[in-house]
Amino acid sequence: MWVLLRGGYPLRILLPLRGEWMGRRGLPRSLVPGSPRRRYRKEVLPALQIPVLPVTAAEIRQYLRVHGIPFQDGHSCLRAPSPFVGTSQLKDQTGTTTSFSLFIDKTTGRFLCMTSLAEGSWEDFQASVEGRGDGAREGALLSEAPEAEDSEEVRRIWDRAIPLWELPEPEEAQVARVMFGLTKVTDDTLKRFSVRYLRPAHSLVFPWFSPGGLGLRGLKLLGAEGQGDRVHYVETTIPRPGVYHNLFGLPLISRRDVEVVLTSRELDSLALNQSTGLPTLALPRGTTCLPPALLPYLEQFRRIVLWLGDDLRSWEAAKLFGRKLNPKRCSLVRPGDQQPRPLEALNQGLNLSRILRTALPAWHKSIVSFRQLREEVLGELSNVEQAAGVRWSRFPDLNRLLKGHRKGELTVFTGPTGSGKTTFISEYALDLCTQGVNTLWGSFEISNVRLARVMLTQFAVGRLEEQLDKYDEWADRFEDLPLYFMTFHGQQSIRIAAQDYIVGAFRKFATDNSCHVTLVIHPRKEDDDKELQTASIFGSAKASQEADNVMILQDRKLVTGPGKRYLQVSKNRFDGDIGVFPLEFNKSSLTFSIPPKSKARLKKIKDDNDLVAKKPSSGRKGTVPPKSETCLGQVPNPYQPEPPKSSR
Repeated sequence: MWVLLRGGYPLRILLPLRGEWMGRRGLPRSLVPGSPRRRYRKEVLPALQIPVLPVTAAEIRQYLRVHGIPFQDGHSCLRAPSPFVGTSQLKDQTGTTTSFSLFIDKTTGRFLCMTSLAEGSWEDFQASVEGRGDGAREGALLSEAPEAEDSEEVRRIWDRAIPLWELPEPEEAQVARVMFGLTKVTDDTLKRFSVRYLRPAHSLVFPWFSPGGLGLRGLKLLGAEGQGDRVHYVETTIPRPGVYHNLFGLPLISRRDVEVVLTSRELDSLALNQSTGLPTLALPRGTTCLPPALLPYLEQFRRIVLWLGDDLRSWEAAKLFGRKLNPKRCSLVRPGDQQPRPLEALNQGLNLSRILRTALPAWHKSIVSFRQLREEVLGELSNVEQAAGVRWSRFPDLNRLLKGHRKGELTVFTGPTGSGKTTFISEYALDLCTQGVNTLWGSFEISNVRLARVMLTQFAVGRLEEQLDKYDEWADRFEDLPLYFMTFHGQQSIRIAAQDYIVGAFRKFATDNSCHVTLVIHPRKEDDDKELQTASIFGSAKASQEADNVMILQDRKLVTGPGKRYLQVSKNRFDGDIGVFPLEFNKSSLTFSIPPKSKARLKKIKDDNDLVAKKPSSGRKGTVPPKSETCLGQVPNPYQPEPPKSSR
């Protein structure tokens, strides 16, 4: 997730987490959904945006005690009697009492009733307890059902899909098993999990059933595309990924199960369940995120084993999810040559039960030895590119310097007033957001509408006010990005001591939560003929000392003429590379990723003093080359998203 906060004094902030954005590719034309219909509310007046203070677990417990509501303390949720369940619903089909069927998330306060499927925010729960609001106890809080358009599409695809063993031609079934690696997965396993095959799309179909398997709420289609000797898998979810909260395999879980294995793919769950007989669940969006809405369904388990994959990113995600699920009950399967992902382990004839017994506890003391870190160090050395983080598509020169965008780091970004800091950092974040990095923005200086307009223009690489007929198409694609905005707005007075405290707090937040934080800080007032340095960052030296990366947007247009902007990386704790590369602003698309007309070269420098030569070089007027430079290649063409396609 990304967060950007801006202070009216010189402080702004940006945080990134990992996420994912997927489209509906891989479907045949007859099954591709039509153009989305715009639905408008009857109330045209905007609601007041009143900031909602976060709730703590202690406040939730105190509220329940004051109102005389009994509760049980769980791993990540509190259990309480549900006000949305009648007396006739207090027992299920097995006679088990379900009075404590309401789960309240300790971190967010969001609740879910497992019996009535009512859900809502902490404020919704308070309103229902205190009798405030109209219809709060009934339809207003019920979990949203799929839209009618999605429901029809889900049912149409599901009816056309058939089991693999019912394919009319055995050769077709064999090819499908080879493409998806299912040669050792039996028909009984596929039947138990209700997996089907859609022939027109050459895709496996995984259902999303309501708890208890009573209704079909959605589908995930997994298509296979051959790329040379490798197979590329394409996922499509209905409804869209942001509201697809399926724990694949949940209807097969009984109330008596106390142990479960979490995987990142449905195929891995099939292999694990067949080999070990243990309950298995697959996360809806793989290693990108663990939606809080799923935590109540995992509350019954005393032990959770996370076996998410065989690479470094899967290992990092497993550690992060373990902290969210309560690390005291979680164990992690470490990736390795003899411990690949479950489906590959099954195909290689490995003993999956033995691999599960090697799972390491997620909970450990504050002090560790190198013996405990040895395998993690080897993992980083063996996966250098993954350890370097997510690479930018629009800024290849930034990849050569910073190598990538890494979790657990703090970046400080600064630049002169009016140089385009907001515009650049929005494109910088948009680049990562389109690659699945969850992004959360907060700004004290710019309204969310203005910020979203800038990012949408950068996303479409063009002015949409000149082509309003395409607005809905681009807006629908933009809406599917894992992008969020905070509602803070207005001038804030921040003292130096408070700024130091904020910097320290975000440094700790980034480390503890494995989240990248970017602070946008205004510089001190400098002479127009002087370039900014690391020491130019407003406030004390706390920000530059705590930062892993320091980036400066230099703007020399007042001295050397228009268009002399460049980005300087003056601190890089990852591997020490620092340097500069030119930027040219494209006004029509509000982007900096358009390459200059002349050949642009990345300039690597040794220190801040050798950034730019005092005298311009002979030949081209206004050119100021550095004292020492190394040509690392020409900037390639900018990232261009695919234009919207008309759907049938």
